[in-house]
Amino acid sequence: MGEVGRGGKGGILSDNVTLKRFGERVGYTPAETALFREGDPRLRQMERLAQAAALYRIEAQVVKARNCNSGYQIGDRFILDVDGNFITKRCPKRLCIYAISQLMVPVALINERLSEGLDPNQFHFMHFVRCPDVGVECSGYGEVMLKIMVVPRGKPQQV
Repeated sequence: MGEVGRGGKGGILSDNVTLKRFGERVGYTPAETALFREGDPRLRQMERLAQAAALYRIEAQVVKARNCNSGYQIGDRFILDVDGNFITKRCPKRLCIYAISQLMVPVALINERLSEGLDPNQFHFMHFVRCPDVGVECSGYGEVMLKIMVVPRGKPQQV
């Protein structure tokens, strides 16, 4: 990985390998790459998530499901890379916007913990999320609850 923090504070990071690789992947122009300066927390996140990508994945497992319009059942899993991208071949065929949108906060918490070099599963908030549907008893249609965790790559977890 590139060394963050070369030169003086706020210096240009033209020699940062991680930034170059990330910029190539997402299509940064040279002008956009030049906007990054030493100490930018985005650089730490780029570097740490690049390191974590080889080690971890994020898993959201259905732990409760009743009358789900998308057909989710207990045990279904959504697999994401550490950047928060769904690995669609490892997910249910139907992706419900109402259920998967609830993953935004826990995935952001996981990203922040990884970028700080902390245990990604030790966040205190939102290990479980629900789709916003409240169930037929409360004038809704169904309900789904997901458990979110970071797992070693290649090893499915049991709830």
